[in-house]
Amino acid sequence: MKKRRLARFVNYAMMRTRWAGPAHCGRKWPTWAGLAFLVPEEYGGIDYGMVGAGLIAEEMGRNLTASPFISTALMAVTALREGTDEQKEKWLPGIAEGKTIIAMAVDEGVKHDPAKTALSAVAHGNGYRLNGEKSYIIDGFDADALIVAARTSGEVGDETGISLFIVEKDAAGLSSSRTKLLDARNYAHTEFNDVDVAGDALIGTLDDGFALLERVLNVGRVGLAAEMLGASEQSFEMTMDYIKERKQFDTHVGAFQGLQHRSAHLYSEIELVKSAVLKALQMFGEAPEMAGAGAALAKAKAGEVAILAANEAVQMHGGIGMTDEYDIGFYMKRVRAAQELLGDYAFQANRLAILRGF
Repeated sequence: MKKRRLARFVNYAMMRTRWAGPAHCGRKWPTWAGLAFLVPEEYGGIDYGMVGAGLIAEEMGRNLTASPFISTALMAVTALREGTDEQKEKWLPGIAEGKTIIAMAVDEGVKHDPAKTALSAVAHGNGYRLNGEKSYIIDGFDADALIVAARTSGEVGDETGISLFIVEKDAAGLSSSRTKLLDARNYAHTEFNDVDVAGDALIGTLDDGFALLERVLNVGRVGLAAEMLGASEQSFEMTMDYIKERKQFDTHVGAFQGLQHRSAHLYSEIELVKSAVLKALQMFGEAPEMAGAGAALAKAKAGEVAILAANEAVQMHGGIGMTDEYDIGFYMKRVRAAQELLGDYAFQANRLAILRGF
């Protein structure tokens, strides 16, 4: 019942907001959906919590909603909640109203590794001067501002010496270009050439921003895990409907034992992902010290199973599954990109091992 109510909330939020134009595979998708979910009530939000936010992300995965929900409503809001009162008052109401997109600028290479931050932020006047590049910024091309992970001390690879700054899109020296990935979403590559920001652009503590950054990334990781769970469930359900109708040799292909075995295996794997994602979401409120491990486990398992679900779905549909006549091919494209974002299976498995003391 709770999931149905939340699904209706998503639909209501979509109906209230503007449209982005052809953002995904020639379709029109709503830009905004539930951006007030983690925003505190005093700034116009509903502060519903991560479990509720995960259910929203799961429903978005089911219908391939191209929304800045994960980048802005989850990650950026989590970072800004640790900001100054002035930062909260400036940015959070706009996010809650669906007027503002803020993206996290973290990665600098083809693989996710936040400790390898090299973009520099050097004290300059009453603020800082930023130089470097950021790549694969989720929802970054049309963002109103970026929360940038920059190195203020230490060496590349050190977790210490990283600080977070909020940089507005019209800052002098900032240039962005659109990056096209398989899922046709809104990613950006951004260059910082002597970008000056004031001292009040700093979020959190100077040189000690990695802990906050990890918390923000963990929120994004479990959000992506929930989205991939939804995509896996929808892929499975669409495939079951198809093989119950498709006939070969005057027999429904769903009656073939080989397909039944594969379907049963996939169903079992999706059930495991449900448990991992739910527990990871609960940890943010019940055991925050374990949230990183929970997010790593959920993201790793959800990515592995989402790819399995998409592959099996396309194979069971046959060659027609890769055509635009059926939607299943779009799910394959999205989960391929989503499992790479914020750390793929190998990254998450290694992160989990480190957090568990191995």
